[in-house]
Amino acid sequence: MNGKVALITGSSSGFGLLTTVELARRGYKVVATMRDTSRRGRLDEALGAAGLKDSVDVRRMDITDQGTLFATIEQIIKYHTRIDVLVNNAGFAMAGFAEDMRYAEIRQQFETNFFGHVAVTKSVLPVMRAQKSGHIIMVSSISGLVAQPVVSSYSASKFALEGWSEALRIETHSLGVRVVLVEPGAFATDIWDRNVKVGAFALDPKSPNHERGGRYSQFVKTQVTKADPKIVSTLIADIADDPNPRLRYVVGRDAKMQLWLKRLLPWKRYEKVIAKAVKID
Repeated sequence: MNGKVALITGSSSGFGLLTTVELARRGYKVVATMRDTSRRGRLDEALGAAGLKDSVDVRRMDITDQGTLFATIEQIIKYHTRIDVLVNNAGFAMAGFAEDMRYAEIRQQFETNFFGHVAVTKSVLPVMRAQKSGHIIMVSSISGLVAQPVVSSYSASKFALEGWSEALRIETHSLGVRVVLVEPGAFATDIWDRNVKVGAFALDPKSPNHERGGRYSQFVKTQVTKADPKIVSTLIADIADDPNPRLRYVVGRDAKMQLWLKRLLPWKRYEKVIAKAVKID
């Protein structure tokens, strides 16, 4: 054990699960949280296979329920006495053309992907301030730098997280706290299936975008190459080990390509290339 405590949200699958295993392997005492602990089976299996089950404290925590959230984090700090690394990973993607999305669906996207991360971070900051140290790692997305069609609500929530995190990094740097954004492209996690939600009207044949949505869905299923998510979990662990990490880490060949295209091409050319590529035009 290296004596450091890491708190991870959304640990039942994907990057959260893999990061839990990787940090535990490196000697961290990991507090793995999830909204529904009945979904901890895959995490337990992965930890058992790695011989790490006793290194992880699994707790229920819903980042959108501030009442229970604050109480849970208080309990974690009381039990472990410190939090050295916070990995804000919980989240989901809401799909559907912007025209079809309902206000309640957009708010739901922000409650988890933005306000949930804000609430967890604000709850952890006092103990990091007292320690004069800590890493806050935001699992953002390339969609927070390059807006993606048909997932406008998801992109907007990540853009908001990016802006808030930039400001927070400057505010907390002199306190010894390091805020970091990890911006993955397409990786093989549950965000593409179990953790994806589709706007209710987006599925309705009456939607004016119904046919376009079908073409986009087929594009995602057949043409989007999803990389090994262990690349991201290893990167997050490396950042946790780095005493002075930089602000941003764009990860994935596709993510770097998207960012490069947006910066290189004139906007009128760029928007035509993207719309054609994802089959919505």
